[in-house]
Amino acid sequence: MGLMKKDFIIGFLIAVTVVSGIITLILSIVEVQNVLLPGSIKYGIVFDAGSSHTSLYIYQWPADKENDTGIVSQVHTCAVKGPGISSYFDNPSQAGESLKTCLNEAITIIPSKKQKETPVLLGATAGMRLLREQNNTQANQVFDEISKTIKQYPLDFRGARILSGNEEGSLGWVTVNYLLESFVKYSFTEEWIHPNPDQTLGAMDLGGASTQITFYPSGAIEDIDTKMFFRLYGYNYTVYTHSYLCYGQDQALKMLLANLTKAFSAFYYTFSFFNLTSGQSLSIVNETIWNFCTKEWTKLQVEFPQENTIRLGDYCLSGLYILTLLLDGYKFTDQTWGNIYFRKKAGNADIGWTLGYMLNLTNMIPSETPVTVKGHNSSIWAAALFFIVLSIAAGLVALPLFCWLWNKSSTF
Repeated sequence: MGLMKKDFIIGFLIAVTVVSGIITLILSIVEVQNVLLPGSIKYGIVFDAGSSHTSLYIYQWPADKENDTGIVSQVHTCAVKGPGISSYFDNPSQAGESLKTCLNEAITIIPSKKQKETPVLLGATAGMRLLREQNNTQANQVFDEISKTIKQYPLDFRGARILSGNEEGSLGWVTVNYLLESFVKYSFTEEWIHPNPDQTLGAMDLGGASTQITFYPSGAIEDIDTKMFFRLYGYNYTVYTHSYLCYGQDQALKMLLANLTKAFSAFYYTFSFFNLTSGQSLSIVNETIWNFCTKEWTKLQVEFPQENTIRLGDYCLSGLYILTLLLDGYKFTDQTWGNIYFRKKAGNADIGWTLGYMLNLTNMIPSETPVTVKGHNSSIWAAALFFIVLSIAAGLVALPLFCWLWNKSSTF
C-alpha cells in the first residue's frame, strides 16, 4: 500500500513537471514582441579657445540619431586655468601645457572603452584671429603645441583651428535654438517633432574681441559672405550671420573687450552685474547704467566690496558700449527691446558655439543600428518563470523518490 502511494505521488509529480514544461513552452512562444535595446552612448569634446580664456566641454548623445543628427546633451565643463591661448604667442609650449588639467579630468569622465572613438576639436576665436593677422608663424606654433599635447591622450583628435566670425556666430545660433527646442522637440505622444523654422530665435554674441549677430531671415540673403547653411534633423536652414572683429577700432575699447568676463556672451555678464536680465524696459536699463556711471567711486567700492577694483571700473564703459551696440549698431528700439533675452544657460547647457559645433559634427558620425531582441510583457514573463520554477521543483522531488522506489523494487 505504501509503495502504491509513492507510485501515485511520483506519477503526480512527473505529470506536474510535464504540464508545467508544456505551459512554459506555450508561454515562451505567445505574444512575442520585437524590443529595441537602448543604443550605446557616444561622446565628444570641444575646446572653446576664446581671446581671454579657454573652456573644455564634454557632450554625449545616443548612437541611434534622429534624422542623422544626434540629440546632444552637455555632460561636463572645465575652465582652463590661465589666459587665452593667444597670450602664449611668446611661449607656445605653455599653451599646450595649460590644457592638461582639463584633459586629465575629461578622461576620468568618459568611459575608457569610449575614449578612442571620442572626437576632440579645439576651436579658437577672435584672439587667435588677431594673432594670425599679426604673426601667422606664432599662431601656427601655438596650434602645433596644442596638437602635440592633445595627441598624447587616447582620444580621436580632429584638429585645432581658427573659427571664422561667421562660424562662431552661426554655431551659437544653432546652440540657442537647439536648447530652446526650435529644431526638434519630444512630444507628449513620445515622438520627435520638428517645429516651423520661422519659430527660431536670433542670437547675438559679444565676445572678448568680436561681436556676432545671427538670425533666420524672412527673405533672401543678398550677400553670400553673410550666409551659412546647416542641415539638422532632416531640415535645411540658411541663416544670415555677420561678425565684427574689434568693432569700433578704438584701442581703449579693444583693451576693455579683451578683459571682459568669459562662456557665450559679455551681454549676459554685464547685465547680470546690473541685475538687468529679467526683461526690464529700456528706460530702466538706461537709468540703472547711468546712475552707476555717475556715482562716486568711493560709494561704488562700498556698495560692491566683492568686485575686483579694475573690473568694477570697467562696468560703466562696458554697459554703455552694449547699449550703443544694440541701439545704434543693431537698431533695437523701445518697441523691440523686449525681444532681447540675456542668458548664460538654457536648460542644463551653456550657451555658446561649442554645442552647435557638436550637433553639426554628429551629422558626420555614422549612426549605430539599434539592436532588436525578442521579448514578452512582464506578466507573461512572470507566469513563465513561475511554471519553470514549479517544473524544476516537481522534478527535483520526483527524482529521489523514483530512485528510492527503483532500489526498493530491486531488493525483492
